Amino acid sequence: MTEAVETLIAPFLEKDGGLLRALHALQASEGYIDAAHIPVVAGAFNLSKAEVKGVISFYADFRRAPAGRYHVKICQAESCQAVGSRRLTEKALTALGIKLGDTTVSGAVTVDAVYCLGLCAAGPAAMIDGTLRARLDADGFAAEIQALAEEGA
Repeated sequence: MTEAVETLIAPFLEKDGGLLRALHALQASEGYIDAAHIPVVAGAFNLSKAEVKGVISFYADFRRAPAGRYHVKICQAESCQAVGSRRLTEKALTALGIKLGDTTVSGAVTVDAVYCLGLCAAGPAAMIDGTLRARLDADGFAAEIQALAEEGA
């Protein structure tokens, strides 16, 4: 495992922004950043494990656990809040029986908060597996992701 991680991150060791590039490559390969890989990355970049963990925790796109089959991101920025994203979030999470940042027990759906999807004039907004959704209705959206959870179970 260590050798595979070292091989994957090697092209980024001497590049500007290499740590971020390496972490993105690792996540693209594995689907998340495994805690076991942090010491390998830290050693390769001559950083402490705390520094690498700090970068991973700072950027919302890095995951520390595998995401569900469907990855839902719901905007929590002020403009979306003003048009109902909190209600949208609450309904969606209640329908799935989870909290923000969690994955359903079946592993089908992960729901994360994001703080802008660039659809400020068309909120509340969300993203499902990279597809942007705008002007969402809380009840309809909750039903849609509940159907995804049942389908992916």
